[in-house]
Amino acid sequence: MSMRPDDHRRKWDKTEFQRKAQERLLNQANANEKNDDEPVQRENLKRRDYKVDLDSKLGKSVVINKNTPSSQSGGYYCNVCDCVVKDSINFLDHINGKKHQRNLGMSMKVERSTVDQVKERFQANKKKMEEKQKDYELEKRLREAKEEEERYKEHRKEKRKDRKRKAEDDLDGIALTDDNMAAIMGFSGFGGSKRNT
Repeated sequence: MSMRPDDHRRKWDKTEFQRKAQERLLNQANANEKNDDEPVQRENLKRRDYKVDLDSKLGKSVVINKNTPSSQSGGYYCNVCDCVVKDSINFLDHINGKKHQRNLGMSMKVERSTVDQVKERFQANKKKMEEKQKDYELEKRLREAKEEEERYKEHRKEKRKDRKRKAEDDLDGIALTDDNMAAIMGFSGFGGSKRNT
């Protein structure tokens, strides 16, 4: 910088600033080399192999104070991201979201399936449907056999009741027709007609 009184403009030392610029460029180049050495390899997005638990705390009361850890406080706790989400819809959005998937070590890219993989998946689903159909047919046949057995039991019960009724009717009919026997036993009637003595 010059110190002349009539020159009020600031003068810059070009060599010093040129040296600082070169140092900055070298630092940036070193930082880029470090980043190039360790590229982050993330695996493709895949299906969850566990069931998301949304119902375990449903309808339960929890006492929360200032010393309660965040995992036990109200809401849904994500142990991967160490955060609490207040409702189930936002929790599902969170675990399906980009931040959570990155913390799990996955990219948001999905592996493209080949034609053979799709055919295999169709065959597996077809086998599952056939097994379900067989199970359904077995259950249906068992249910029909049980219903048939119940109808048979009901039919036998009705037959027994009919036989009992017939036997009682026969006994009642014999007793009512045998007037002599009724007179001997003292059952001559209920007073509807006069007695013949």
